[in-house]
Amino acid sequence: MFNGTGGAYLDFIRIRFLTMLAYRVNYYTGILIYTLNIGVYYFTWKAIYGGGGELGGFTASQMTTYLAVSWMARAFYFNNLDREISTDIRDGSIAIQFIRPYNYLMVKMMQGFGEGLFRFMLFMIPGMAIAMLFFPVKLPTAPEAWAGFLVMLFFSFLINSQLNIITGLMAFFVENNEGFMRMKRVVVDLFSGLIIPISLFPSWLGSIMEFLPFQAITYLPGSVFTGRIQGVGIWNVLGVQVLWFVLLLIPMVWLYRASRKRLFVQGG
Repeated sequence: MFNGTGGAYLDFIRIRFLTMLAYRVNYYTGILIYTLNIGVYYFTWKAIYGGGGELGGFTASQMTTYLAVSWMARAFYFNNLDREISTDIRDGSIAIQFIRPYNYLMVKMMQGFGEGLFRFMLFMIPGMAIAMLFFPVKLPTAPEAWAGFLVMLFFSFLINSQLNIITGLMAFFVENNEGFMRMKRVVVDLFSGLIIPISLFPSWLGSIMEFLPFQAITYLPGSVFTGRIQGVGIWNVLGVQVLWFVLLLIPMVWLYRASRKRLFVQGG
């Protein structure tokens, strides 16, 4: 064990990584499924583009790269923290978690990050390599594009995890938040730009998306990776991610404190 609370949090990352490693065979099928998803969308968009041109500011080549990197990025930032928290609340184990000498939300974030590291190393990287064998994916050549994308990928994890934690904590206030969790997953996949790039949405809906956090999960990092956003623009979209990370701390911390108060008032 590391010494101190900070070391304990690092141990949560390590333990979750090793736990995922024990079941790594399950993720080989995951790579196959994600590759098939990329293939379906690739041939769909290839038919839409026909002879070439641009759609929503994407060339056919950029769209292929965007699809591949977006799906593989999802392998990193995706987690089930919402379901884990809901389970802790339903079975009552969260009462024990709340009185332990560490912050419950930090523990969940560290566990999610440990899972993300596993997915990055044994899912995203090999999955991207396989996708490049079958589809004409073009990697960026500019160092700032790589640096910007990797930093933004980390914030994608943070923002997605915050949304998951907020959704999971809702189990304190509703009898069953299963519907919230399913709706959140659909909304994130659709409005983050994973299924359809946001630039292809109707202009009125695209304008609304600019004021929601979902674009910061997939669309903005994917736009940097494909070269649609370059130079100073990378800093601007990174700023959007940082802003949403800070803003989402407010409802997350408020729900956490309200949950603790509700639990202790009712006697735990």
